[in-house]
Amino acid sequence: MTTRKKYSKEFKLDAISLVNEQGYNNAEASRNLGISPSLLGKWIREAEKGDGLAFRGNGKLTPEQLEIRQLKKENRKLKMEREILKKRRSSLQKKRNKVFVYY
Repeated sequence: MTTRKKYSKEFKLDAISLVNEQGYNNAEASRNLGISPSLLGKWIREAEKGDGLAFRGNGKLTPEQLEIRQLKKENRKLKMEREILKKRRSSLQKKRNKVFVYY
């Protein structure tokens, strides 16, 4: 089992500049760098998006991912609160249905 190689942001940007600024094609640049042409193409596409989120690193979430995470957390909390209220309501109804007879 092989482990995945991790490339730094600087390495990725240098590889992209070989293609975009220095006139190398994908095959030449990837062969010189020892990476696959498809990987270099993926890096170029990410950088061209222009959203500032390319190569943000491990564990850094996009704003959409962060919002989804927060909404899921809130959803879990609300479901738990709803279950607590359901249990409370059912226990109150049981007490109300009891008839007490005093002698």
